[in-house]
Amino acid sequence: MLDAAKTDTLLEVNNIEVIYNHVILVLKGVSLSVPKGGITALLGGNGAGKTTTLKAISNLLRSERGEVTKGTILYRGERVQDGSPADLVRKGVIQVMEGRHCFEHLTVEENLLTGAYTRKDGRAEVMKDLEMVYSYFPRLKERRKSQAGYTSGGEQQMVAMGRALMSRPETILLDEPSMGLAPQLVEQIFEIVKAVNEGEGVTFLLAEQNTNVALRYAHYGYILESGRVVMDGPAAQLRENPDVKEFYLGMSDDGRKSFRDVRSYRRRKRWLA
Repeated sequence: MLDAAKTDTLLEVNNIEVIYNHVILVLKGVSLSVPKGGITALLGGNGAGKTTTLKAISNLLRSERGEVTKGTILYRGERVQDGSPADLVRKGVIQVMEGRHCFEHLTVEENLLTGAYTRKDGRAEVMKDLEMVYSYFPRLKERRKSQAGYTSGGEQQMVAMGRALMSRPETILLDEPSMGLAPQLVEQIFEIVKAVNEGEGVTFLLAEQNTNVALRYAHYGYILESGRVVMDGPAAQLRENPDVKEFYLGMSDDGRKSFRDVRSYRRRKRWLA
């Protein structure tokens, strides 16, 4: 288990607000920190503000008429919210977008090589890292000559993650890696995240609706609701928290609950009382 208190903080988000179209307030004072070498999970239901938080960090809001109107975003102590997405990539921060977004007309290997486009360390180093990616994603090596648009959803998620690794990132912002995947593939993707984190030292901030899986692999978690952080703590503690167990894991001290039993949770959550 990673001890965040003893680890350098790479990314700090301090009390940010995000507004779309100069009118719609989406994030309302979100704060979080991501320690170097850790896996930090950003949890919550659909519409909680997870993707917006990641896009605020990676400077992609402007393309959707959004902006950070309050607060600061620091990477290695340097304010980054006023720069461009390319500036953040050069600092070693890569976002893997929700929905995978492969270049469908390119082969799997060509997709991976696009991730090394900004590198200047020569073909030999790039090919070395390509083999490293194949070691984490052996399925991609089997399909490397296949057109990416004809691969499965799980394979496309692997392509998107492998392409990010080809840029030699320090930090990966991973948005909804489990979306649309079968349960066994979700486990496989998270095992790879864990292996890359431990083997390559890559820091992860992942946004995920699947709270159960995310808290098993993350070191620390933040729970968002309606654009606010309502709870945070070490993943092991969140897994045992009675509110999290009941409202996100479908469990309680009395055993598993059905959605029908907990659907009125918004009126009963202790942290919103």
